[in-house]
Amino acid sequence: MLKRYFPFLQWLPSYKKSYLSGDISAGLTVGVMLVPQGMAYAMIAGLPPVFGLYASLIPQVIYALLGTSRQLAVGPVAMDSLLVASGLGALALTGMDEYISMAIFLALFMGVIQLTLGLLRMGFFVNFLSQPVISGFTSAAAIIIGMSQLKHLLGTSIERSNQVHVLLKNAFITISETNLITFVIGILAIVIISILKKISKKIPSALLVVVLGIVLIYFFALNNLGVKIVGEVPSGLPSLKVPTVDFSRIADLFPIAMTLSLIAFMEAISVAKAVEEKHTDYELDSNQELIALGTSNIIGSFFQSYPTTGGFSRTAVNDQAGAKTGIAPMVSALVIGLTLLFLTPLFYYLPNAVLAAIIMVAVFGLIDVKYPMQLFKNRRDEFFLLLLTFLITLTVGIKEGILLGVLISLLLLVYRTSRPHIAVLGRIKNTDYFKNVERFPNETEVFSDFLIVRFDAQLYFGNRAYFKHELFKALDAKKGQVEYLILNAEAINYIDSSAVQMLRQVIKDLKEKNIKFVVAGAIGPTRDILYSSGLINDIGKENLFVKTNEAFEHCTSLRQKSAIEKKISLESKKNGVM
Repeated sequence: MLKRYFPFLQWLPSYKKSYLSGDISAGLTVGVMLVPQGMAYAMIAGLPPVFGLYASLIPQVIYALLGTSRQLAVGPVAMDSLLVASGLGALALTGMDEYISMAIFLALFMGVIQLTLGLLRMGFFVNFLSQPVISGFTSAAAIIIGMSQLKHLLGTSIERSNQVHVLLKNAFITISETNLITFVIGILAIVIISILKKISKKIPSALLVVVLGIVLIYFFALNNLGVKIVGEVPSGLPSLKVPTVDFSRIADLFPIAMTLSLIAFMEAISVAKAVEEKHTDYELDSNQELIALGTSNIIGSFFQSYPTTGGFSRTAVNDQAGAKTGIAPMVSALVIGLTLLFLTPLFYYLPNAVLAAIIMVAVFGLIDVKYPMQLFKNRRDEFFLLLLTFLITLTVGIKEGILLGVLISLLLLVYRTSRPHIAVLGRIKNTDYFKNVERFPNETEVFSDFLIVRFDAQLYFGNRAYFKHELFKALDAKKGQVEYLILNAEAINYIDSSAVQMLRQVIKDLKEKNIKFVVAGAIGPTRDILYSSGLINDIGKENLFVKTNEAFEHCTSLRQKSAIEKKISLESKKNGVM
């Protein structure tokens, strides 16, 4: 039990010397990568750059102890930073101090939600985020994040917005104020990072452009020519401080915290699963991941961290650099700690345009074109779901995009289950197989006195009317010649009380028409419901069969069931037959 909640007790006792070099190498690489990235992502969140370093410190250490993934790199990420900015930006805050305290409290709030969901074993919640919704939301958010950095790239004061058309409008209004030196620095940084990434992903391209940017500003005093710089970055480790917020703000923060907790978990679990496939020495536990991420955010908030989760790019680098265990993130945290203690003065002359370039290159890599094209060719309904999520996120807002995307995907699911596939079956000539006559029009034979149908879904209140309508529509097509109606129930795994009442009425209507109702292939859980609901008495035990062919043969020749056929077709926990 202890190892379940503290996974480090599994890998630490069996730690091998051979792991150490990979862990140290990966830890140093990710740590070096985190310094400029953390500062850049804090800018997206609307926070001073040093808070990105604070968020890179404690959370990854806590996750290393509690997480089930041994390669996931936890810290500030672009998506969560944007959600923080969009959520808090919509509130009427008095100044930067209140904004900072709200962002830190948000980490505590989302951490409590994640921890609670994990303890309640609610990890399956992430399944409601379908891939088209995730793809549409991620691509739109990446564009908004990239566009939000235009003010740093152009050196102008563009008003913040989470709607792309408003952002572009605001940028166009101030474009005449562009600082050309700032713009050139930003474009050069984007080009250098992009080229170095193509040469080798192991090259710390972000750190190199940070160094070049600092050197350029320092020696040429470009800050005197209007190039905006980071300025003083407070040195020293974050102090222990209890996050507080006015009680009246809790209701305002709840929807932001809930959205953050689910999106952050989705990000972390998806990248962790992708990496897990390459390793056989551990297994992910989605509920424990919620606990680990939640605890990381809770404890991190006491050390001035804003919301964090597992990052896509850093996790990939961590894995490629040879990380084997949680020692790697501890080394990364050590790099961040030493930076905070001794190196923050070096970032005084860092141009904001370089941090903007780092962000733009990172997030534009999240824009996925390939997947939507695949959906457009093969799954038009899911393509339009993706497109709708994308457009809502771009034009209405971040929270609205993901929430409406999930709602629309659930409505699409409900629509599909309300009109599931139903097939009229015929017997394949010279065989005992019964198949869809529309798929095998030339191979099947149908019989005028039989209607054999297969319903490929559970029967519940949402599709009972559709089932009845399609059933009697098929009967009417037979023009009153039907004597036997065989329902192939192999795909029906559940029948709710509303559907039970509907079936009772159907059986009654069929009896009035002198049509015998027969059920074939009902699985165990369905047979249990037939018995518990009393529907078995309406159908008749003698009219339950294991296979469609047996039901057909019985109706045509009035052949009696064998002992084994009777036992299998009538087996039910409710009936006492096991």
